[in-house]
Amino acid sequence: MRVAVLGAGGLGLAYTAFLIDQGHDPILWSPSGAGTSAFRDSAPLVATGQVTGSFSLQIATSCQEALEGADVVLVALRGNGHRTIFDQAVELLRPNQMVVISSHSSLGALYLSKRLVGLGIHVPVTAWGTTVLTARRKGEAGVDIPNYRAKVDMATVPVTDQERGLQACQAMFGDHFQVRADVMAISLSNINPISHMSNALCNLTRIERAEEWANYDCITGAVGRLIEALDKERLAVADAYGVSVRTFQEHNHLSFGVRMGTVAEMSAAIHAIRGGPPGPKSLDSRYVTEDVPFGLVPAVAIGRTAGIPMPLHEAGIKLFSALYGRDFSAENDILPELGLDGMDAETLHRLVRNGWDGKD
Repeated sequence: MRVAVLGAGGLGLAYTAFLIDQGHDPILWSPSGAGTSAFRDSAPLVATGQVTGSFSLQIATSCQEALEGADVVLVALRGNGHRTIFDQAVELLRPNQMVVISSHSSLGALYLSKRLVGLGIHVPVTAWGTTVLTARRKGEAGVDIPNYRAKVDMATVPVTDQERGLQACQAMFGDHFQVRADVMAISLSNINPISHMSNALCNLTRIERAEEWANYDCITGAVGRLIEALDKERLAVADAYGVSVRTFQEHNHLSFGVRMGTVAEMSAAIHAIRGGPPGPKSLDSRYVTEDVPFGLVPAVAIGRTAGIPMPLHEAGIKLFSALYGRDFSAENDILPELGLDGMDAETLHRLVRNGWDGKD
């Protein structure tokens, strides 16, 4: 299968190595070019962990080159880069292709659906609730892949293309996918924003002072209780929309194979197994700069549409905005294009199930 991997950070490199190892034909594109500069002179990618080996990469010099002839377009970069990628790719997509977003944030699948409908193109958009692999870049030309998740939630816009989306995902990464009702379920399945908000907020001086600290080891009892309280808000919104999502603990149980317990207990078990990953050592961390505007902000918007208050999520947005001296609620460049203000839950749910119909 020909796969265009858009994004050349640790995750994009991990997916590319995995796909080559499984006999697929990936081509990698870095929007800035920085992520692939180490491979321009045919230097190999060295992978360790779940995939081990040295891999020769195909590097695209443009989005057009990456998408040409691709069966699947796999978006593998942070949520605050999704709209830029969508806007570059949308006019290059063809009806025989499909898009997979790893992982979905801020109703990006709905935004892309709206753009595609505006161009009169039918391309299914599959969204994942999290990533299939976890990855960390090692130097300029290496990637470590510590984890291959047992199950990843997925859904496709429109839902009539769910089977096509599942088949494409299984062809690339095997039987590791659980089909959910729709992209609303996926939008409410991402647990990173509440996890990262809690751990970053409660360890902010460590981050600001660039101290060494272990992510899971610092999810103490107090941090765990904050995560559990935030999770109750997320689950209440899912219940209001009538969609089934996993609890925070269920997610960690399936992702890491640890026994069920409190968040703090499970985090300690994950730390005992994995050690790292290390916590961030700079305020310029995706834990905040991605997960607040593209995780917490859309969650609150979805909750508001359903009439569900999310005071802890809202407090997190306001606290981080004050701590950073910037308005994170204004940094999301996808939500304003969807017109959620004044939209009711029924309309939003219809859109995420059927795709954008072109009506306001």
